[in-house]
Amino acid sequence: MDNTLKITGMRKSFGISLLYTLPMFLVTFMFMTGGRPNFADPASALAMLTAFLMVNVLYFFMHFTGKTDRYRAILFIIFALSLSFTLIHNMVEVRKSMSFSRADILECKIPFCHLVIPMMILPAAFTKSIIFPGSIIGGFANISSMVVLWLVATVVLGRGFCSWGCFYGGWDDGFSRIRKRPVIKKISELWKWMPFAVLIMVALTSALALMPTYCSWICPFKAVTEFEQVTSVESATKAGIFLSLFGGLVVVLPVMTRKRTQCSFLCPMGAVNTLSNKITPFTLKIDRQTCNECLKCVEVCPLFALTREDIKAGKVSIFCSKCGKCVDACSKKAIHYGIKGIPPGKMKNFSRNLFLFVSFLFMAVFSAGSIINSLQSLLKLIF
Repeated sequence: MDNTLKITGMRKSFGISLLYTLPMFLVTFMFMTGGRPNFADPASALAMLTAFLMVNVLYFFMHFTGKTDRYRAILFIIFALSLSFTLIHNMVEVRKSMSFSRADILECKIPFCHLVIPMMILPAAFTKSIIFPGSIIGGFANISSMVVLWLVATVVLGRGFCSWGCFYGGWDDGFSRIRKRPVIKKISELWKWMPFAVLIMVALTSALALMPTYCSWICPFKAVTEFEQVTSVESATKAGIFLSLFGGLVVVLPVMTRKRTQCSFLCPMGAVNTLSNKITPFTLKIDRQTCNECLKCVEVCPLFALTREDIKAGKVSIFCSKCGKCVDACSKKAIHYGIKGIPPGKMKNFSRNLFLFVSFLFMAVFSAGSIINSLQSLLKLIF
């Protein structure tokens, strides 16, 4: 009898999960194919179908298993790797190297990155100039489209952008999962305020120098995207800084701490997105009536967004990126996705389903191009 009930329950859960996945299936199909699938090129068709199936299978399992972070992380990490691969592959084909020249800067051929946005505001306001050498409209990763995408994500997801949309977040997220247990267990939570200091510093220096100083000097992801040609002591120093920060904050410390240290301690966009958590409709809620204060959620949080004091107060801090790791870890289901204005413990399924659809759809659509391009390039190299 028990086995029969279990099988019946699984069939019901399977059917409901399929129904939840159907809208994602239809929307991602339209975005990835433009409504007109083209199978003339076998490599392109196979790459598109692979990406399409992967996205929808991951979304299905989010519903079927009730786990969020596990399946979010797979797509998030693949997104980061594929974007870097696509960018490097394109640059090597066009420029024969990962570096850009002075001519590329003068001709505004540098792909725009969302990390530049906080550094553009003051120069644009006071000098009416755009300090990034990229294309405003048209071309790969132009300024207008990237700013609009980021604004939409900021309003809807808040700091959730750092776990559901950031180009680079999958790098330190991935390395933070390599070890099962951290080697470094205690880190002062005061470090999570460091991105605000970095934000103020790069915003002011960019306004004074009329150049994006974070990108020019301290962005660790230059190591896996494009960087300035090494032709002088200055450019060599910059390259050394990029590689050191990438190795330390993106690779070594995440492995040692199981935390996303680059996102937590350095990224100025992380500071902006933290503040934007104030306006997003989605949040995480703690049901104090169910919570037994085991603090497992505090232990697993990758961004220091939860403390013992937060649990006692029954609220998640503004540093939360809505990755779902704490939700998956809570055996009592006391911490859950919620919508502002709805009390903790109420409408859990509705809130989670709505958030998952919005956030996963954003990541799926945002990542599809780079994933498909990466698969196409790999298939062409193989065959």
